[in-house]
Amino acid sequence: MSEPQRKQPQFDPANPFLSESDEDVTGLVPRGLRIGAALSWRFIVVIAALYVIVFLIGYLSVVVIPLSIALLLAALLAPAVSKLTMLRFPRGLAAGIVLIAGLAILGGLLTFVVAQFSSGLPELQKQLTESLNQIKVWLIDGPLHLRQEQIQEFINQAIGFLQNNQASITTTALTTAGTVGEIVTGFILTLFILIFFLSGGDGIWKFLVRGVPGRVRNRVDVAGRRGFASLVSYVRATAAVAVVDAVGIGVGLAIVGVPLVIPLATLVFLGAFIPIIGAVIAGAVAVLIALVTKGVVGALIVLAIVIGVMQLESHVLQPILLGRAVKLHPLAVVLAITAGLVAAGIAGALLSVPLLAVLNAGIRSLLHEHDPDPAEVDVLKDQAAEPNTAGSPDDEAEAKP
Repeated sequence: MSEPQRKQPQFDPANPFLSESDEDVTGLVPRGLRIGAALSWRFIVVIAALYVIVFLIGYLSVVVIPLSIALLLAALLAPAVSKLTMLRFPRGLAAGIVLIAGLAILGGLLTFVVAQFSSGLPELQKQLTESLNQIKVWLIDGPLHLRQEQIQEFINQAIGFLQNNQASITTTALTTAGTVGEIVTGFILTLFILIFFLSGGDGIWKFLVRGVPGRVRNRVDVAGRRGFASLVSYVRATAAVAVVDAVGIGVGLAIVGVPLVIPLATLVFLGAFIPIIGAVIAGAVAVLIALVTKGVVGALIVLAIVIGVMQLESHVLQPILLGRAVKLHPLAVVLAITAGLVAAGIAGALLSVPLLAVLNAGIRSLLHEHDPDPAEVDVLKDQAAEPNTAGSPDDEAEAKP
């Protein structure tokens, strides 16, 4: 028996859009429009999800920033803790020793820097006064030929501006005091988190991985370990680069005779942990102090020293020390820093590149790793950030001529 014919829909020529029809009209939509619509709503969903994530991170920044900084410090201090555990120290005791030693070094360094700055400040003020007097003489006797009355009027206007905006300045000072309180709170929280990361970080990670479905648990576990290994490599290499930058610029400043060499070298060391931006700011401060104390020629010499050290860093140190494990394109670094600076200020600029390095290693592991074994990944070795793709179909295809 033949299948019964489907009843043809009634068509009203007078009202073609109101005709009753059960026909699927999807085929009438142009293919390009369907593809565009499918991509569009998926893009909107992804952007909405990213917006929610960024909003939650910003809302919980009081917790997220200390947690992220503690993770960075854990990556920096974990090798020392591992060395002590290899010497038969209990892991909790090893973590405590490393943490106390780190705090002692940091506290001693800050105390020394503050003492050096305090002792050099009177001389810096004296040289600043002399430089201002020289500028005043140049304004009067130089090509501008300004009168004493004009200069004094400008000074009076500046003083009047400060007096008229005294309320705003006071509010800013109070806000700064509140910010200092938040910094102290964040510092204490960072130390608290760091203790647990150093003493039981592996157990914390295993607990988190249990929430992943069993069929992909090993892949996610290995990807996370690859990401942390990349973070360890990044922090270790950045610290080495920071030491070289601080020593190089510090020696150059000492040769030129610029005061406050130790505080400026320390600023260079800390600034090196914020790629590109930190080096520019630290170098600019050094050049300005050289300009005030040693004049234009001294400032130009210091500028040449800073540029030379930065070129050594970008073309020699970073490619060698960072290696293939965390090798990132300069454009990706600049865009990551800019996005982090816009989204979360200095903290975002500090954390954006390490986050990019972790995501780079983790995603490469997820995409290219085959039959991963978490027990084979030693997160304290640089090569652990590289996915093990030996014997994969992709490698075999690439090996064929």
